[in-house]
Amino acid sequence: MKDILSELDERRAAARAGGGERRVASQHAKGKLTARERIDLLLDEDSFEEYDMFVRHRCTDFGMEAERPAGDGVVTGWGTVNGRQVYVFSQDFTVMGGSVSETHGAKICKIMDMAMQNGAPVIGINDSGGARIQEGVSSLAAYGEVFQRNIDASGVVPQISMIMGPCAGGAVYSPAMTDFIFMVKDSSYMFVTGPDVVKTVTNEQVTAEELGGATTHTKKSSVADAAFENDVEALAEVRRLIDFLPLNNREKPPVRPFFDSPDRVEPSLDTLVPENPNAPYDMRELILKTADEGDFYEIQKDFAGNIITGFIRLEGRTVGVVANQPMVLAGCLDIDSSRKAARFVRFCDAFEIPLLTFVDVPGFLPGTTQEYNGVIKHGAKLLYAYGEATVPKVTVITRKAYGGAYVVMSSKHLMGDVNYAWPTSEIAVMGAKGATEILYRSELNDPEKIAARAADYEDRFANPFVAAEKGFVDEVIMPQSTRKRVARAFAALRNKSTNKPWKKHDNIPL
Repeated sequence: MKDILSELDERRAAARAGGGERRVASQHAKGKLTARERIDLLLDEDSFEEYDMFVRHRCTDFGMEAERPAGDGVVTGWGTVNGRQVYVFSQDFTVMGGSVSETHGAKICKIMDMAMQNGAPVIGINDSGGARIQEGVSSLAAYGEVFQRNIDASGVVPQISMIMGPCAGGAVYSPAMTDFIFMVKDSSYMFVTGPDVVKTVTNEQVTAEELGGATTHTKKSSVADAAFENDVEALAEVRRLIDFLPLNNREKPPVRPFFDSPDRVEPSLDTLVPENPNAPYDMRELILKTADEGDFYEIQKDFAGNIITGFIRLEGRTVGVVANQPMVLAGCLDIDSSRKAARFVRFCDAFEIPLLTFVDVPGFLPGTTQEYNGVIKHGAKLLYAYGEATVPKVTVITRKAYGGAYVVMSSKHLMGDVNYAWPTSEIAVMGAKGATEILYRSELNDPEKIAARAADYEDRFANPFVAAEKGFVDEVIMPQSTRKRVARAFAALRNKSTNKPWKKHDNIPL
């Protein structure tokens, strides 16, 4: 009996050693943690239950039968984050470069199947050289099986991808289908084809960092949601994100203790909107002053800054926030901001997270670049996302809400539940200047007359009361009372239910 127990200990020690001291030291020298160190930091202490520690690959080609490490380059199992269950897989770059084999993929699929069965999020830590070439099509089949699990799990359990090393070729499509992607600066990258292939095919000279590094994907491509300085910071931020999310699509988001009165007023908000209608202000100030304890978890902060997305809590309950940002492009909607917000709105709707929308939008960004690149279709994505969302939707118009952009931003006409406006808001087809130049084109040669017409238009329409008279705005509220009114609105909507026509699935304008 003693010999068997000793053998178990030895086998476990060998599996935990990964690729050995030399390769672990190499991983540390690159500023990267090992697969198991990452899991230890991500999960609550001593909560990790590992599965398939002794799984080995079955390949016998190219002399592979001589190297069959236990675990096959990925650590899988489940544990808890602040006491709540999550499933996790962590690729081990010290073992065959974390390459994906048939059995490596099967381990990941098993964990994803268990996550869907038991209703818990999946966190994937990616650090892999890609498909294991020695296994040929079997490794590609393993990728395909993982992809199918990503599709099946979408909208069922939250899926979070952490890119903590290379992620190239077909491997990138698994994270791409997950809900959130986080990268680490200077040590992680994602691309379909690497710099060498790019040089051969297009003759472009580009580094791995320029082609698919964290800066590229958080600022230019929008593939990633955030990038962090190192592995430790990234893992800590994922723990923080998990606290905002429900475990699955049948659960409500978690309710946390809060120490901030729902009735708190913020007199400073009464002067947030400048007297000059063209002067910018920071919409984040409103978000922070509305949230419990001023806590805001922003998503895709570095991309499409003209719209803000992220999570706050109101009375301890998670709320998704979408807000126009007047400090960037005057808060106009464009292709990038529409895609960013639409994706976020659809995630919130899939997981029963109520939506709070702060509106200050002068319209869609004009120009040939936007039109040629399909702003019509991309803008329709956001419109569609809001219109199909059945979660509680509360909207606050702070200043401009013009034209089609007014309708798109969770208006009453897209089944907004409670729509508030500040006294400083202007709800109209367009601004006074543009409107008078169209309505009184024959008087354009008389600046005084046009100025008088514009002033008259402003008096009549540059306010929220016309919309309030028609019931398109439920109430005109004092800015300082925004937190109280929004919190009460969501409290009233907690038991909201809707009936939609049956359909197999929708056909969002992709």
